[in-house]
Amino acid sequence: MDLNIKNERTKEILAYIAVCIFWGSTYLAIRIGVGVLPPMFFAGMRFFVAGIIVIIFAYMKGLKFPKTFIEIRRMAVVGIILLFICNGSMVLAEQEVSSSIASIMAAALPLNMALIEFGLWGKRINIKGALGLLIGFAGVVVLIASNSSIGHANIKYMMLIMFANFMWAAGSIYSKSFKTSANIITAIGIQMLSASIVFFLTSMIFGEFSKIHMSYKGVAATAYLIVFGSLIGYSCYIYILKKWSSEKAGTYAYINPMVAVLLGALILDEPVTFKTIISIIIILGGVYLVQTSKTSVPIGKKLPAR
Repeated sequence: MDLNIKNERTKEILAYIAVCIFWGSTYLAIRIGVGVLPPMFFAGMRFFVAGIIVIIFAYMKGLKFPKTFIEIRRMAVVGIILLFICNGSMVLAEQEVSSSIASIMAAALPLNMALIEFGLWGKRINIKGALGLLIGFAGVVVLIASNSSIGHANIKYMMLIMFANFMWAAGSIYSKSFKTSANIITAIGIQMLSASIVFFLTSMIFGEFSKIHMSYKGVAATAYLIVFGSLIGYSCYIYILKKWSSEKAGTYAYINPMVAVLLGALILDEPVTFKTIISIIIILGGVYLVQTSKTSVPIGKKLPAR
């Protein structure tokens, strides 16, 4: 029994490391991809191919599929929130915002998770947690306010990233509020396919199909995101989300900016300014305070079923 527990913890840690590293590199791949492919088609193709692969794998392995339409609907909602709304917003934003800046702003994700859980689930926030929220969001404000010296940043698209952060937090928490009879791998496949359908519909509405011109960069960026961003990264995230609290799972946002900033500077020559570094320190400092603060649930108020 102890050996099984140890193996399970090892899997959780390895999944967490994969999310930290691979998702940190996806900002670069997205930045390259939107430079040569229409954004909605680019994102849709990523999740369509990945979703098909996951569903085929689940079927061949005999994994459980959802038994009711309600379960399928819930999985589809999670996929549309996390992948279409959140990832789609990030893809649109990275047409104008550098991968480095996008990753730094995404580091505020745990702040949004904490804010939603405090507000909707009745968790009490102490002085340390409240201070962390203020400091973290202050760091975001500093980053946005100093966008004129960053280079590729655009306030409108930076605000879109903040919206994506909030919705990702909401979607992550919602995904933990219900149980399903389906295997987690099957659920991931359904989420990806659901999002891809909406992506393709949006792409068609905005006339992107006529603008598709495949190139080596576009194919390489899409392939990288399919394998490392979706099949490995997203699957590992959903796995640890089921095993850990949303706050703990969200700490991958500490590492992602470091990976993204390093890759952005090395491969795309994205500038790393003093204000950028200060913003990282302020945001991650706030996230650290929130993550290490003690919270409690008021007596008599139950959390949603997990």
